Amino acid sequence: MLRAGVATVSRTGLTVSLDHISFEDVIRDADVSRSAVYRRWPYKDLFFSDLVKELAKDSTPTIANDEVDLMRRVVVEHLDWLEAPGRRQSLVVELLRQLVLLDFQTVSESAGWRTYIALHATLMSLAEGELRDEVQVALAQSERDRISKIATTWEQSAGLFGYRLRPELGTAFEAMATLLSATMRGLVLMALSTPDMATHRAEASPFGAADKGEWSLAALGVASIATAFLEPDPAIEWNEERLASVRQALSCWVPPNA
Repeated sequence: MLRAGVATVSRTGLTVSLDHISFEDVIRDADVSRSAVYRRWPYKDLFFSDLVKELAKDSTPTIANDEVDLMRRVVVEHLDWLEAPGRRQSLVVELLRQLVLLDFQTVSESAGWRTYIALHATLMSLAEGELRDEVQVALAQSERDRISKIATTWEQSAGLFGYRLRPELGTAFEAMATLLSATMRGLVLMALSTPDMATHRAEASPFGAADKGEWSLAALGVASIATAFLEPDPAIEWNEERLASVRQALSCWVPPNA
């Protein structure tokens, strides 16, 4: 039986469904009449098809709102690094180390992210046809919106701390955001079955860090991509006016994905 089951899954793929959701429970929670529901959806499968499409329309999970508070705190604690030319790289690296760990923990614990991942798996389970096409279009739009927000956040953050995309790469922040998102998502998926990945720490001082610190795998991965894409902008002059503008921006900044 196990061999036959494995052979079946090998042919058709492992599916993801909404079987754990009770149609009757949804009717009760919605506080609407059963007759009205069955007029709209004569069969529960029709409702679940519409539910998948509805989930796919707004499947973009948010990033932790605590990010900006953490960024302000790190900058305040190392304000002298911001003012010292040789230490700005160290400040950016320290921000990456702490912010990425916060993001990873938030993503790992978020029900919204689990739904987001499950929706992509559900798409592969749907039979070819109108429903699959509609869900794919909705998911693709959600993904584009999410990548756009991540790219905008990184572009603003890079500009704030005096960085730019390396010109020789000939690319945009969207490409960087795509790789960052794929790295984070892949690590979260792997950590579901290998929890040690989430708690692994390495004592290191990579990417120009001033001191040794505990680096998570997520922080190492994201920082590797970020440093490959970004470099200090030689056109920026770090004078008192520039430093004051950075402090002011941090005091009132709200990222586009908050």
